[in-house]
Amino acid sequence: MTLNSAQVDRPSRKELGRALLESHSLASDWAPTFAAVDRAAFLPDLMWPFDMAKGESVPVDREVNPDAWYAAADSNVPIVTQWDDGKHRGTAPGRVSTSSSSMPSVVFAMLQALDVDTDMKVLDVGTGTGETAGCLSHRLTGQNVTTIEVDPAVSARARERLCAAGLYPEVVVGDGFAGCADRAPYDRILATVGLREIPGAWIEQTRSGGLIVAPWGTHYSNADAVARLVVKDGQASGHFTRPVEFMKLRAQRLSLADHGEYAPPDAMERADTSTTAITEAEFVTGKFTAVSFALGLRVRDCSQAVADKREGARPVWFYGLSDRSWACVMFRDGEPEARVWQAGPRQLWNEVEAAYRWWVDHDKPDHTRFGLTVTPEGQRAWLDDPVESWAV
Repeated sequence: MTLNSAQVDRPSRKELGRALLESHSLASDWAPTFAAVDRAAFLPDLMWPFDMAKGESVPVDREVNPDAWYAAADSNVPIVTQWDDGKHRGTAPGRVSTSSSSMPSVVFAMLQALDVDTDMKVLDVGTGTGETAGCLSHRLTGQNVTTIEVDPAVSARARERLCAAGLYPEVVVGDGFAGCADRAPYDRILATVGLREIPGAWIEQTRSGGLIVAPWGTHYSNADAVARLVVKDGQASGHFTRPVEFMKLRAQRLSLADHGEYAPPDAMERADTSTTAITEAEFVTGKFTAVSFALGLRVRDCSQAVADKREGARPVWFYGLSDRSWACVMFRDGEPEARVWQAGPRQLWNEVEAAYRWWVDHDKPDHTRFGLTVTPEGQRAWLDDPVESWAV
């Protein structure tokens, strides 16, 4: 490997490594890989790290401010490296982030969940910057690693950076949803893109007893969790390990109709109305909490949109994905009950409220008590025991 030791030994990078070890995101057996494979070597000059204080992505250019650039590279934050499938121009953030460098704590926690041995073959889905493929190649050697990326330009840049670092996995351009049959079977499949459906091709391309580790969730929200699935007898099953948020596999992005197609200007006047005793504090709980993830498992074909609070009022909308059913609950500061409007073939808020009550009645389980089983017949979620499962 051809690495610049002076740059790799940056104090801020060493501090990041210590923090990851102390938080147990970085296991000791992956520490040599962290030390050898520098995240900064895989990042573009212009990038958009997520500013935790501002809650937004901000541009940082290495040529303009190298200190800020390296500080961002050595921070435990996600960094957007492409907007709008490469159509974006300029320094301001684009509309939709479409390629990124994930938080180091998440990357190394997922690598730990793979439970790899040195002779294992791994498929890395979503090459992105190439850093994850580089880590796998350092640990397993490049001949055991295949990485696939749908965007040719993103793949080409990753290949250049991998080669510059002396790391040589098999770099493939293609739709990761189909896997890479030419290099199968694999002992492990790792995805660093969010999924709404575990592809049957991945199960077919994984050896019996192998693992699939991937961020998974529903279209209800962006609240995903890492699924760690054991492949056996043509199916995959296992628990979720931790909450995460990832940009979605391009083939599985949600395409939702405009709000007006669900609720035209006079929709509220014609909707069914009611109230609910569920409070905003109970229902709108922020990122990485279990509520939205659990509701997505229980309410099929539904998407939630939480609006900003204005003048003490916050509307939360729900849209049916199989028809034009919709619902809205309006939380207002100081009011004991929220008002509800809903219309269409489904009473969406009734379904959501029932799912919320189910979650409370089961002691508000977190992500790790849920699991997923994938068979040729579809996907089924479960709580604690796969015997008691339901379709998602």
